[in-house]
Amino acid sequence: MRTNQQTTLKTSVTLTGIGVHSGNPAEITIHPAKANHGIAFLRTGTTTGNDRLIKAHFACVSATELCTVIGDVETGAVATIEHLMSALYGLGVDNALIEIDGPEMPILDGSARPFVTAIDSVGLTTCGAPRRWIKVLQPVRIEAGRAFAELRPLDCGFRLDVEIDFESPVIGRSRKAMDLTPAAYRREIAPARTFGMMKDVERYWKAGFALGASLDNTVAVGETAVVNPEGLRFADEFVRHKFLDAVGDLALAGLPIQGAYRSYCGGHRMNVGILEALFADRANFAIVEGPGARREPARAEFGLGIAAFAAEL
Repeated sequence: MRTNQQTTLKTSVTLTGIGVHSGNPAEITIHPAKANHGIAFLRTGTTTGNDRLIKAHFACVSATELCTVIGDVETGAVATIEHLMSALYGLGVDNALIEIDGPEMPILDGSARPFVTAIDSVGLTTCGAPRRWIKVLQPVRIEAGRAFAELRPLDCGFRLDVEIDFESPVIGRSRKAMDLTPAAYRREIAPARTFGMMKDVERYWKAGFALGASLDNTVAVGETAVVNPEGLRFADEFVRHKFLDAVGDLALAGLPIQGAYRSYCGGHRMNVGILEALFADRANFAIVEGPGARREPARAEFGLGIAAFAAEL
């Protein structure tokens, strides 16, 4: 559903699985929410016994090593939110409350497809309020070595152009560019799984990461081939997953973006940087209602929010 009206789910839907880092079981329920609610997480099962409401927003990000963590680890946090955020943005969901009973999101099959399937199973409805966008008004670019990320103005919609370049001959260099629509996202992006190098697994385990990673939820990359017996879902699945992550990262800006995004060897660290650069100057953006609609005063609460690393183990 793409509409100029804000959307939410028609009814609640529940998913269960394990966390890719902790290996512990997790259950989430995605609930409908009212207009202008945005996306927020309700963390239950905390050590203090008190539920925590955490907005999917940069101000709530508390850790970014290998996954995005929002909230305070001592009083209640939620880790590895990237793939769900990507699915919500990709399908055009403006408002939702995600209830979760533990500290980490379930990894499911390592892609956003299970979240898309769950959301599609209940459907979307409008909220009776106009949708607002963050409209990019002038180019913004950041660089780090050979890597770069940039946002540029676009007359309508959101276009992403993501390029990767790995030393691994199995992954190599590839590029994916397209306009983001729900149909294209379902078909071309949502099924792409997270991936990681086999040579790094032992190091991650010793550091307490990837304890739930397996061939059921991660594309394992060996020296000369993909280890998973079923192979890849797409010939360029690696860059499609990076595209998926970029969608989820940029969703944490607080509103959908009207503009064009481009990255080379970017990943989450560059995504956070480009949003910081965008929101550092109010001349860079405006809040608008509808494509090409009137300009509203830019307000500080629509700031940056991003993962700095994907859970690619």
